[in-house]
Amino acid sequence: MKWRSQRDGGGRWIFGYGSLVWRPAFPHQARRAALVRGWRRRFWQGSTDHRGVPGAPGRVVTLVPERADLACWGMAYLVSSEDEASVLATLDHREKGGYDRVDVELHFDGGHSSSCARGLMYVATEDNPNYLGPAPLDAIARQVVGSVGPSGPNPEYVTRLAEALGAICPDLDAANEDALALAALLRRAAPSGGRTS
Repeated sequence: MKWRSQRDGGGRWIFGYGSLVWRPAFPHQARRAALVRGWRRRFWQGSTDHRGVPGAPGRVVTLVPERADLACWGMAYLVSSEDEASVLATLDHREKGGYDRVDVELHFDGGHSSSCARGLMYVATEDNPNYLGPAPLDAIARQVVGSVGPSGPNPEYVTRLAEALGAICPDLDAANEDALALAALLRRAAPSGGRTS
């Protein structure tokens, strides 16, 4: 795996933009809303080990490079030096379906101040075997509705992510955030307008 990341006061920041936003499932010393610049969250990665199965993959997020002024919100976790090796081993297993570690600059406090740190994140690129690539959002919604894997139904993933992002940054809108737009599509498609999970 490719990576290089500076430490922060004896620990390492890990940036989550998908399920790590609401379910890190690893020990951490601090948790802060953060953003990365120049990336956009997209449902372009296939999941055959969490939200789908081989032959019927679900859709989960990865980040793709975009305009430098674009911001992608997520959650950053500071992992102690003592826990770092075991946490990274756990995350390497969790993200084994096509993700690589990438060094990233994290911006805290809405990116309006000088509060930033180096960290790492996991990104799936188009050269991995589970990469599905772009598709119209309604086609992605149809695939998500019919997908389920060992970690649960794919619609639950989308709903939980949209809810968590709304809590982090209430100003996000569906025009600029695919998770919100996809969650809205799934709500409209759900029987009697109920939750999809």
